[in-house]
Amino acid sequence: MSSFDGRVAVVTGAGSGIGRELAIGLALRGSRVAISDVDDEGLDGTAERLAALNAEPHVELLDVSDRTAVQAYASSVVAHYGVVHQIYNNAGVAGGAAPVIDCDYDTYERIIAINLWGVIHGTKEFLPHLIESGDGHVVNISSLNGIMAQASMSAYCTTKFAVRGFTESLRAEMLAAGHPVQVTLVHPGGIKTNIATAAITEAEKTGAEITEQQRQRAEAYNKKLLKMSPQQAARIILDGVQANRSRVLVGKDAKGVDALVRLTPRYYTKLVMFWDRRTFGGS
Repeated sequence: MSSFDGRVAVVTGAGSGIGRELAIGLALRGSRVAISDVDDEGLDGTAERLAALNAEPHVELLDVSDRTAVQAYASSVVAHYGVVHQIYNNAGVAGGAAPVIDCDYDTYERIIAINLWGVIHGTKEFLPHLIESGDGHVVNISSLNGIMAQASMSAYCTTKFAVRGFTESLRAEMLAAGHPVQVTLVHPGGIKTNIATAAITEAEKTGAEITEQQRQRAEAYNKKLLKMSPQQAARIILDGVQANRSRVLVGKDAKGVDALVRLTPRYYTKLVMFWDRRTFGGS
């Protein structure tokens, strides 16, 4: 992807955070942008920001866990623009901050449906159009937790490791088939978004009981770990996409964790456990 100018880019989870800033960054680089989110207010806010840049985005509410809805969305975007060059599978949620023995099946299913199936749905429905464009690019957002697993985060880590495997397999397929589609896997570190707070809010909406320990963990996560702005994260991601990088590590924390896991594969879990206790007070 040597240039964004005139390309059509699809961004899921564009109502806030990295997704919003990706959409804005793409528009500033000359792309035509289709944005979606399950949050109508957030999506409207992003659309207003794009309108202020004289961009005219294609805007739709979308639950990426709904396969039928994603199929209809892909058809709608292609009908609107006639072509799609890039898909940014960014929509995702946190949550399930509990040991495996305490984490209920509903939590696993909800997080897997959004974080993993959402990526699979978006990729499969747009991939034929990316191939047809002659200059396609799939960008899948994993996490620092797609490199390093942590205690009491099994649901989230499961999805982010799975996104990594899915994306790397897809890259191998595109290379083997000679398709004109680049594939980029993104591992953001701590980004200043509302993902941790939103996880608590969404869990409460479902009637789940939130423990004081979980609230304290979310508060510590927000205060101690979220360092980089979404704008800076989006800029790093788009620079990586433009350079056709297969893997983008966003932030010093993501780069540090990647090095830790590679250099100390036998011991990194103990080091992470020590770091968890320092950060979350033994939770």
